[in-house]
Amino acid sequence: MNDITGQMQFGIFTVSDITEDPTTGETLSEADKIRNTITVAKHAEEVGLDVFALGEHHNPPFWSSSPTTTLAYIAAQTERLVLSTATTLITTNDPVKIAEDFAMLQHVSGGRVDLMLGRGNTGPVYPWFGKDIRQGLPLAIENYNLLHRLWREDVVDWEGQFRTPLQGFTSTPRPLDGVAPFVWHGSIRTPEIAEQAAYYGDGFFANNIFWPKEHYQRLIALYRQRYAHYGHGTPEQAIVGLGGQVFMAKNSQDAVNAFRPYFDNAPVYGHGPSLEDFSEMTPLTVGSPQQVIDRYAAMRAYYGDYQRQLFLIDHAGLPLKAVLEQLDFLGGEVVPALRKELAVNRPADVPDAPTHAGLVKAAFGDEAPRQAVPGANRGDNLVGESPYRDAPAPAGAAFGLSRKEA
Repeated sequence: MNDITGQMQFGIFTVSDITEDPTTGETLSEADKIRNTITVAKHAEEVGLDVFALGEHHNPPFWSSSPTTTLAYIAAQTERLVLSTATTLITTNDPVKIAEDFAMLQHVSGGRVDLMLGRGNTGPVYPWFGKDIRQGLPLAIENYNLLHRLWREDVVDWEGQFRTPLQGFTSTPRPLDGVAPFVWHGSIRTPEIAEQAAYYGDGFFANNIFWPKEHYQRLIALYRQRYAHYGHGTPEQAIVGLGGQVFMAKNSQDAVNAFRPYFDNAPVYGHGPSLEDFSEMTPLTVGSPQQVIDRYAAMRAYYGDYQRQLFLIDHAGLPLKAVLEQLDFLGGEVVPALRKELAVNRPADVPDAPTHAGLVKAAFGDEAPRQAVPGANRGDNLVGESPYRDAPAPAGAAFGLSRKEA
C-alpha cells in the first residue's frame, strides 16, 4: 500500500514526444525514447519526488499509446512513486476498459496509482476510435458517469447514448481495498470540466503551461466555488493540481542559452513567441534553481493552497543527460525548498494530497480492509460525500445544475 503522506506532492509529467534534438540533429528511436522515459521515472523516485505522470497519445511523434502498460512496468521497479497519467482520454477510451486497467494497476502497484482524465488535444483521434469530436463534452460527461459507477457498484445496469447498454455487469478486478483510484479532471480551457470535477468531488488539474495565470485563476475559482456548492467542503478544501515547466542551470544565463534552441524548435510552441515573452506570459521558468523556487512559491498567492505540482522537463528533444540533471535540481534544491515554503501558514483544514492510504482511511477509518471489500465504496468518499451521488450526471448545458435547478 502506498504510504506517501504530506501536504503536497511534487513530481514530473511527460507528453511522450519523440522530437529531433536541434543541437545535434539526432532523433531517438521509439525504443530508446521509451527506455529513457523509464530511466527518468526511476530517477524521479531516487531524487525524492512523489509523482510520475505519463500522457496518452495515438499519433506520431508521441509513443505513449498504452500508459497503463508502461506504468505497470515502472511500478515493478519502484517502491514509493505515485504513478499517474497526464492524460487518460475519457472521450475515446471505453470506460469499461479504463475501469479494468486502472483497477489492475492499483493491485500490481500496491495502490500507487491515480489518473487524470481529459478530452485530449488531437482532433483526429476521435474518428480513429469511432467517435465524433463534436460530441467531445457529452462523451466526457457520460463516459465518466459510467466509470464512476463501475468502480463503486459491484453490479451495474446502465444505458447511455454512446455505447451499448450494460446488464448485470461487474468490472474486474474490483478496486484495491474497495477504494477507487483518485481521479483528477485535467483541463487547459474548459469550464465544463472544472464543473464536472466539482460535481463528483474529484480533483481538478490545471495544466498551467500555455496561458497567463489569470486564465487558470478563473478556472480554479469556478471549480472551488462549485465544489462547495455540491457539498464536498469549503472552496479552500477543493483538491487542486498544477502543471509547470522549467529548465535550470546553476547560472541563469547558461540555462537560457542551453534551452533556447529547444524552445525555438519545440513542436508545440516553437516558431512562435520568444522565449522571454513566453516566460513572462506563462509559468515557464528558465534560469537558476532559486528562480524556479521563487516563481513556484508564488503560485499559492494566485491559486490558493493546492495539493499537487507537476513539472514538464523532458520534451522538445532534450537529451537524457539534461533531463536527469533537471531531476537532480528538482530533488536536490527546488522541491525541498518548495515543500517548506508552501507549508508555511497552510491552514489545518486544507486536505493533504490524495493517496491510496489516505482514501482507505477516509472510507473506513481504523477498520481499513486489507483486501477489496465488495460494495464498500459506493459513496463518494474521496473528500466528502456528494449529495447527488445517486443521480446520473446531467448532460450538456445542464451539467452545472443541481436537481432543483435543472
